Amino acid sequence: MPSSFVARSKSQFATYSITVEYSRLSTDIITPEEMSTRPQLWTTEAEIEEDLAEVDINLALGNYGQGQGVYDVGAPPMLNDTTLLAMQQQMAQQAAFSQIPDVVKRFIIHFHQAVLEQNVPEITVAYETGWNRLTEKYYAKQEWPEAEVIAPLVGDDPIFLILYRELYYRHVYSRLSPDIDDRFHSYENSCELFNYLLNSDAPPPLSLPDQWLWDIIDEFIYQFQSFSVWRSRVRQKSEEEVQLLAEGGQVWSCYSVLNVLYSFIQKSKINEHIVAVQRGASSEEIEEIVGEYGSKPLYKMLGYFSIIGLLRVHTLLGDYTLALRVMDNIELNQKAFFTRVTACHVATYYYVGFCYLALRRYPDATRTFVSILNFILRMRSYHTRSYQYDQINKTADRMYALFAICNALSPSRLDDNILNIVKDRYGEQVTRMSRGEEGLPAFEELFIYACPKFISANPPPYHDPALLSTYLATPSPSLEPAQHHLVLFLSDVRGQLAVPTLRSFLKLYTSLDAKKLAGFLDKDEEDVVQEMMVMKQSSRSVSRMVGGDKEKAGDDRNGTGAPGGLLDGQTISTSDLDFVIDENMVHIAESTVGRRYAGWFIRNTEHAQRVLDALRASPLPISTTGGAANAGATGLKTTPPTSTPKPAWGSVKKVEVVG
Repeated sequence: MPSSFVARSKSQFATYSITVEYSRLSTDIITPEEMSTRPQLWTTEAEIEEDLAEVDINLALGNYGQGQGVYDVGAPPMLNDTTLLAMQQQMAQQAAFSQIPDVVKRFIIHFHQAVLEQNVPEITVAYETGWNRLTEKYYAKQEWPEAEVIAPLVGDDPIFLILYRELYYRHVYSRLSPDIDDRFHSYENSCELFNYLLNSDAPPPLSLPDQWLWDIIDEFIYQFQSFSVWRSRVRQKSEEEVQLLAEGGQVWSCYSVLNVLYSFIQKSKINEHIVAVQRGASSEEIEEIVGEYGSKPLYKMLGYFSIIGLLRVHTLLGDYTLALRVMDNIELNQKAFFTRVTACHVATYYYVGFCYLALRRYPDATRTFVSILNFILRMRSYHTRSYQYDQINKTADRMYALFAICNALSPSRLDDNILNIVKDRYGEQVTRMSRGEEGLPAFEELFIYACPKFISANPPPYHDPALLSTYLATPSPSLEPAQHHLVLFLSDVRGQLAVPTLRSFLKLYTSLDAKKLAGFLDKDEEDVVQEMMVMKQSSRSVSRMVGGDKEKAGDDRNGTGAPGGLLDGQTISTSDLDFVIDENMVHIAESTVGRRYAGWFIRNTEHAQRVLDALRASPLPISTTGGAANAGATGLKTTPPTSTPKPAWGSVKKVEVVG
């Protein structure tokens, strides 16, 4: 038997004997007589010293009491603050990791593996379905686990962690309320992702679905927009937030955002790619033009979506001409790249249509809104299965409001179906907008509801306390960007408020004395002539339509829109009522355009054909009772059932005709 085991056994036995003896002494009552006859347990001090002469007291007692002063207040710590903080963070991460559901852990591992393998179909399923389902089930009202917590599951893969943080902060912005740390860290993460893509020596081994690539650009601009609006509210900032904003002057700056978008366009050479495709270049020629980066789907789509992003940013800044100028090479039709992602498709038409409205090109704006709204109506059944269904519906509702404004300022009959929907949703506002000065609040209400959330390119002077104090001391530091654009819009509307009333009188006559018309309107004759000049000017607009067939020339849905950029066009008359003033007489000419039924019949014929195709493709109805009798009476014989299991979605039952 090993000596160590013997020594340990003796020690345990001695301890046990002492314990038993102590317990007996503590429970029994000992008399003085027993004490005198009992063996003496405690020896004298001299005997104790003699017995312990060869024993090392330090080994027996340890170092108790020798560390005096180590734990006193003010004594130097044994661990520095950095090490202690790191240990606390590690313990917190371990606790947070243990709280992650197993299904979420498996999802993250599967998601990471799909990204590593560049398996785009699997990435698409995980991104569009898995992430959203788990969000609804576990993280509807709380944050997803931080990237540092799930890092062990993905082997600390830096690229995947950047992509995970992009989803993490998007969830914070959409479902929760981001604080200043979230806003700064989301910007840092976006910079890390874009630096990785733009500054790499060669195209990185990364493939992502088009939907995710669009969402990356779209969310980047949305967070920039949200930060700009939040930063402009100076009076609601704490001292700490003011200090952080003063130190981070370049965080979410217009220059940095525009720089990223233009860099992707240049890196991918997407404009050269679009021009080459339009002139019919071969795939080999296109690859030679765009280079190794532009030939990759990742860079090609990021560059393309960056053009749409520039359209949005310039619109938010109020530069509508430049917003449409960056879209020169993109055609608004069903063959464009942006139709691959429905959210991008809808956003493109919304911002293009709003730019046309702000530039007073109401026919182009109306045609743009009608095109995309008809598309949404046709694809409604598909949109219900999309995780962006609510966002698409909100944008469509805003476009109906903008269409109502365009139709009030420049009446047209491009699509009666859309006009009927507008009357159902905004019937009260449509009626009020035709009542002159009384309709001004209706214009304001619809514009504020449907316009983008404008931002200012110049933030408050957080970097200079003196300027910031002066900025706050003024009663109204500056108009909100949305209010500024509203003032400009209402100034145009106010000049045209008399047009509907004047138009209603002119439609009653073919010729009319100006003085008599002034009497009808209860105004001075000179004022009436000025209003007629305003009406004449408002009935003329620049439009992309070419030729006399307005419907054919403007049907961008089929790719038959007018050639040239979105800013190109010619001046046309948008009203069916025209007049001339000869001395004091007003001669009116009204051109009546009969309703065109061709488009209505074509749409309903296509709908009937789709219904017929669906009926032909559907399985035949099988009667559960009387089937055999019916089969015998009609001379049909059903095939005997086989052991093959029936598919979950059903199948067509085969029949044989008996000769």
